[in-house]
Amino acid sequence: MDINRAKQIYDSEATIKVHLDDGDSVWIENVDEANGMATVQVGGNPINTKTVSVDRLQER
Repeated sequence: MDINRAKQIYDSEATIKVHLDDGDSVWIENVDEANGMATVQVGGNPINTKTVSVDRLQER
């Protein structure tokens, strides 16, 4: 995914399914446009967050 699409999904009021490249379902919590990174919540668990490259995100 590119940084612009990640930002669109983050800003959207709609629920858009996003997965990591390893198949985990994630919720985008923040997008760092300057560095091409996103903080995501993995699998609906609010304490399980990761900061990953937006290149690892896939829209489904």
